[in-house]
Amino acid sequence: MKNIKLLHFILPVLLFSCNNDLETKSPNVIIVITDDQGYGDIGFNGNPHLITPNLDKFAGESIRFNNFNVSPVCAPTRSSLLTGRYSLRTGVTDTYNGGAIMSSSEITLAEIFNENNYKTGIFGKWHLGDNYPSRPSDQGFKESLIHLSGGIGQVGDFTNYYKGSTSYYDPILWLNNKQQKYNGYCSDIFTDEAIKFIEDNKDNQFFCYLSFNAPHTPLQVPEKYYQMYNDIDPTNINGEILNMSEKNILDAKKIYGMVTNIDENFGKVINKLDELKLKENTIVIFMTDNGPQQPRYVSNLRGLKSQVYNGGIKVPFYLNYPRIHDEGTDLDFFSAHIDVLPTITKLCNLPIPNDRKIDGIDLFDNKINKKERDFFSYWTRKSPELYKNISLNNGNYKLVGNTNYNSKIEDFELYDLEEDPNESENLIVKKKSIGLEMKSRMDKIYDELINSKNLINKPIINIGNPNENPTFLNRNDASGQRGIWSQNEVFGFWKVSIATGIYDFKFKFNNLDTSVGEMTLELGNNVYSTEVSIDQDGFVFMRNIKITEGDYDLTPFLRLNRKNILPFLVEVKKK
Repeated sequence: MKNIKLLHFILPVLLFSCNNDLETKSPNVIIVITDDQGYGDIGFNGNPHLITPNLDKFAGESIRFNNFNVSPVCAPTRSSLLTGRYSLRTGVTDTYNGGAIMSSSEITLAEIFNENNYKTGIFGKWHLGDNYPSRPSDQGFKESLIHLSGGIGQVGDFTNYYKGSTSYYDPILWLNNKQQKYNGYCSDIFTDEAIKFIEDNKDNQFFCYLSFNAPHTPLQVPEKYYQMYNDIDPTNINGEILNMSEKNILDAKKIYGMVTNIDENFGKVINKLDELKLKENTIVIFMTDNGPQQPRYVSNLRGLKSQVYNGGIKVPFYLNYPRIHDEGTDLDFFSAHIDVLPTITKLCNLPIPNDRKIDGIDLFDNKINKKERDFFSYWTRKSPELYKNISLNNGNYKLVGNTNYNSKIEDFELYDLEEDPNESENLIVKKKSIGLEMKSRMDKIYDELINSKNLINKPIINIGNPNENPTFLNRNDASGQRGIWSQNEVFGFWKVSIATGIYDFKFKFNNLDTSVGEMTLELGNNVYSTEVSIDQDGFVFMRNIKITEGDYDLTPFLRLNRKNILPFLVEVKKK
């Protein structure tokens, strides 16, 4: 393996020589990220069952960041990846409940590339806001092909929700903010369109963000790939038997099939770079967004998705850029999603925002003390809860809070990850002073983050704007009670800014047993109510509502039999 010190020495030299060669283009950048693929969901990391030859080869040839960390769930990871900032600074707190909208004031990698004459494209999962001004096209991507909300067929993805168990096939996607039907399996579609983008921009500098929604649930996999794993026993890992239920076993087989499909698609991208002779001047990153949702092989790490233990936040991260390395290299120091923006922009010799705090570092800057940096992680539904599923890394140590807001230090967990990477021996009693010192820093970071301006003034959907009319308000972005999903009897609202005008509203309801009711729309102190008929498709209309410009909590409900029913979808059109 290449010596790490040598890598640090030669990198500045290479950058200097590249940046002063007028005939040398700035590098292209491709980031490939998958959804819920854990550290152990790749053959290279010791999984004896997985068939991932392309990813294994890529990992073997790349710079491997072996201690790379992300957020416990997907939308927070994506916001940090694209901004270099903790997700709470960006306004992102959750995967739904209105917490997966990134503030339009954030500056993304795509915006930086776009400002520096790169062609920018996203293909797959965005999950940072489905309405103006938080869509990919509003945040720097000139070409965007995405599904809505957190996954194809989820409640927020109203264009595919009603397809049920076939939502991953022949989906309706959003091409540059317009609905378009596609044929095929979702991962194949996103890959093929990304490859077209690369071909179309082979003579330019480009940033391609290929963001698979697989292997996230629902676990829909083409039969060809499932059959590859039909006869395996995923509980048997080289003689060690994992504790998995029958459902876990079936899920693992489906997930492995989905990963092998991703592997084949990833191979197509790499082969296209070879074919177009772009490989030498292209930075390619492969990573995943968090740990696995279901129990299976996790390379002996503790925990799963949504947890701050390593099984939830430690993921594969491989960077390949032939201009700075010529063989596979292991880098074992701590690294994280917040580091991608400062690292990539430095490799491309591009500026980063200087009017805000960037939490990440340039991973190739050998002047930075990477061992003593702090890394904060948390996740609870809707909003942060003090000392619940919260952690702080520093050096070898990791402090974990899985307790309540008023707990004493002995209720926390402290691990030495160098000696105990499986997080099995709690040292909080033995090393109480270290725990207290880390808790003090955890408190400071927590207090700073929850007072971020984008949390105090949460991102707002704009209605009546020429950039989006009509506006579709989906369940993913509804605030209100915790855990708003597809249920009818739940309180919810959307935070919106509405331009002065006259509007028509169209409300969609599911599974109603009546054809009449009273529809109410609350906009601040303005309340509009009327008797309505519900058509056979579950639609209710309110027309010609005059609204004065302002910020509102848009709260609609249908009154039926003393019950308030939240619409599944709201369409708002300015006349």
